[in-house]
Amino acid sequence: MTQILIQGLLLSGLYALIAMGFTLIFSIGRILNLAYGAYLLIGGYTYFYVAQTLGMPKIAGVLLAAILGCVMGLLKYRLLVKPLKGDHVAVEISSLILAVVLQAGVVLLFGDSSKILLPIIPGVERIGGAAIPYSNLFAAVASWVILISLYLFVRKTHTGRAMQAVSMDPKGAAISGIDADRINMITWGISGTLGAVAGVFFASYTQLYPGMWVAPLIIAVAVVIVGGIGSIIGTLIVAHIIGFMEVMTSAFIAPELRGVMTMVLIIAVLILRPKGLFGREEL
Repeated sequence: MTQILIQGLLLSGLYALIAMGFTLIFSIGRILNLAYGAYLLIGGYTYFYVAQTLGMPKIAGVLLAAILGCVMGLLKYRLLVKPLKGDHVAVEISSLILAVVLQAGVVLLFGDSSKILLPIIPGVERIGGAAIPYSNLFAAVASWVILISLYLFVRKTHTGRAMQAVSMDPKGAAISGIDADRINMITWGISGTLGAVAGVFFASYTQLYPGMWVAPLIIAVAVVIVGGIGSIIGTLIVAHIIGFMEVMTSAFIAPELRGVMTMVLIIAVLILRPKGLFGREEL
């Protein structure tokens, strides 16, 4: 039971980080960014190439993954989202196409075989009889440091308050002098950064392979739908619900059914409470 509790906490922190970047985009731009999983894919492969192929320090791999994710988010907004502004269906379809194209690019560069990432921090810690890799502990702690930093940024800085204003009333924010285009650019950059870093942690937790972007995208969608589209608090709480549910499903039923239980939860919430458990909440 101790191991289930610890694994649930570690996995939930990672799921919260994965879902937060997805939630931010919807809160600000009202767009379901279906290319979000590709940020994780590129982040994971950037870390692999920098840290394991080139042999550079692992922290350099994480930082370069974050930078590349940020650049991807900014370019996607500038080249795809802004030109198609107002046509959310076109944006979402183009996002999905972009993810598939990036997956094909990864296959060309790295092949289609699975790869094991070296742990960011080697070693194992025993907590209450449970063997927990240091790498997983680092990922969970780093995820919460990032999430807390993001919360403070949104709540305490001028740019963060501008993000809240655009989230609540884009037209009103524009009238008050807030540059909505700039705020959207910042939001997409942050989302790409969060996704790429989460991709390094997620690939370390599982495996790195070209199709790995699908699973975290489903996780992000599940957390956002169940929590309530746009709800920051809902995202954090439901990430823990899904994290613990998957760990318990693996432990007491079958590991193969962990994803199925998440899908069942999504269907149940859509039927019983379409707005999600916590409804719609602005930043």
